[in-house]
Amino acid sequence: MMIVDSDKNPLPPALLPGPSDKLLFELEEIYKDLHANPELSMREYRTADIAAAWLKQHGFEVTEKVGGTGVVGLLRNGEGSTVMLRADMDALPIKESTDLPYASQATGTDRFDQPTSIAHSCGHDMHVAWLMGATRILAENRSAWRGTVMAVFQPGEETAQGARAMIADGMVTRFPRPDVTLAQHVMPLSAGEIGWRTGTMLSAGDSWEVTLFGRGAHGSMPQKSIDPVVMAASAVMRLQSVVSREVAMTDSAVVTVGTLKAGLSENVIPDQAMLRLNVRTFKEQVRNRVLAAVKRILEAEAAASGASKPPAFSVLSEYPVTRNDEAATRAVAAALEEHFGTARVHEVQPATASEDFGLFGAAWGVPVVFWVVGGIDPDKFAAAEIAGKVDELPANHAPDFAPVIHPTLSTGIEAMLVAASNWLAPNITKA
Repeated sequence: MMIVDSDKNPLPPALLPGPSDKLLFELEEIYKDLHANPELSMREYRTADIAAAWLKQHGFEVTEKVGGTGVVGLLRNGEGSTVMLRADMDALPIKESTDLPYASQATGTDRFDQPTSIAHSCGHDMHVAWLMGATRILAENRSAWRGTVMAVFQPGEETAQGARAMIADGMVTRFPRPDVTLAQHVMPLSAGEIGWRTGTMLSAGDSWEVTLFGRGAHGSMPQKSIDPVVMAASAVMRLQSVVSREVAMTDSAVVTVGTLKAGLSENVIPDQAMLRLNVRTFKEQVRNRVLAAVKRILEAEAAASGASKPPAFSVLSEYPVTRNDEAATRAVAAALEEHFGTARVHEVQPATASEDFGLFGAAWGVPVVFWVVGGIDPDKFAAAEIAGKVDELPANHAPDFAPVIHPTLSTGIEAMLVAASNWLAPNITKA
């Protein structure tokens, strides 16, 4: 007798079933609720409560408030491997523009104490729904696997705080050492498709805040000032030459200035300007060179303007390169191809996004496997490909980004279960 999942894909006997239509409906409602009620990094109180209650309902041993709002659930099911499955929970300080009926209207205060809108414009609400679905199916089908499942609902991924906070709170010593750490992320690929690669999967990310010091004056008397606005504008333009002139074409890097603030009035030259910038790199040597160039340029612009003192630098976040374990990733990719078919599972190029998920594997000294799941309507994606306009589709961190619920929801749940089965059900013969 064959088990059939919600997408009518036959699964061999004794393997974990895909989500039922009833479960998908329940999770869709939870996803819409999470989407409409997003929470910023390290303040995911409501989301954490929902995740913890779900795990308890399905028989997990639950530990709350790990590293702040983190939730860890353990489901022990006999002797076997321990597999960590992770979902991040936080949203972004962005005003949503999707016009969805469940679009976020939430507002709050960001980590810089500024009023802001809040939206799940990176898809972490989908990640939470995926892990909730996977944990329920695992709990209800214990005869199909053996070992221990560690479900981790992580805070603060968007600010690179969450994984470090959980590790600092004793993650490595308080919970069993996993044999592998698994995670996935919704991305602007065609919904229902999956992307993987061994080795470098995601870039390192470094964010700085820089204050440039000038001398204020009346807008009509620029000769009495040292204008930090001109200083900042010149620096922003010069920073764009770092990648084009100091990074080899065989390497890659991104330097982005996302915030530039100075002054409050059009007729007052302020005494300070502030920049927040972000650097993405794949190689440590390139990272060091780019960061050194950024610092050099900002200090040189200040000196060229006659600033009374050099710029002040502070680190906002640091993400390591996400590197997938070779053997574990190939095992996951093979299982995904067998389940979904080679037409839906592809090897992809490294992405310039960044993640703190790899810190868990590094802390335990165990393999990391991270892959991506498409969330763009397949028809829209295909049309954009034909027109050469894929880069114009909404992407993560854009105010109009929100994955289509189907088949994104079922694909992510199934992918997580298929990947975990490599360790939880390795000896089951696949028909």
